[in-house]
Amino acid sequence: MSARAAVYVLWLRALKRFWRSKSQIIGSIAMPLFFLGFLGLGLNRMAVPGIAGEGNYLRFLVPGIIGMSLLFSSTFAGLSVLWDREFGFLKEIMVAPVSRLAIVLGRTAGGLTTGLIQGLLLLGVSVILGFRIPGAGAFFLAFLFMILIASTFNGLGLVLASLMKDMQGFGLVMNFVIFPIFFLSGAMYPVKNLPAGIRVLSYADPLTYGVDGLRSALLDVSAFGVGLDLAVMAGGACLMLVLGAVLFEKSESV
Repeated sequence: MSARAAVYVLWLRALKRFWRSKSQIIGSIAMPLFFLGFLGLGLNRMAVPGIAGEGNYLRFLVPGIIGMSLLFSSTFAGLSVLWDREFGFLKEIMVAPVSRLAIVLGRTAGGLTTGLIQGLLLLGVSVILGFRIPGAGAFFLAFLFMILIASTFNGLGLVLASLMKDMQGFGLVMNFVIFPIFFLSGAMYPVKNLPAGIRVLSYADPLTYGVDGLRSALLDVSAFGVGLDLAVMAGGACLMLVLGAVLFEKSESV
């Protein structure tokens, strides 16, 4: 089997698993919708500095919730390596006559695609709730940031999966890695409102720049500037994917 065919097969497998699991599709947008419904609509009249017009907080929240959705879905896509290791599928593909780089690329492509589908579904629901996209240019810039966010945290998922041996540490990953990344990103509140010490941690969080980039694209409001957001996210995506590929290359299939 050629490397291109291996990448395609793994990508198609991820899409088929996602499409056949209706509960996963519903569950992937359920929690973000709860945030949008209870926080966005409940605090709809709350003013957010720098954002004019009615429904300030809903407009502020939408990019952050899209970032949250991409964070969870992409990281879990990388962590699915643990499931494949648990049930023996990983061992089967490891002994196939293809490079591990092709396996990494196939998994990354599959996780990236499913994460983008979930992000676009959430953006569509947000439009139904009253959110407005400024134009085609804003949409494509936001889509670029969605790709970078999904790539970054897909790589993070691969890194974590390569370092873990079984599913026992999954809860630790949730509590001590994913949730801090989300809450430090400013997805639900401006980063500048955080205490100075915590704000430093936020500046080291790649999702902070991904969410800020989405706000820059969709709201024309940015704390760091779209250029810096793009540079940090592009660098973070490359770093995490390379690191994930290297660690996966060295990991054991069983």
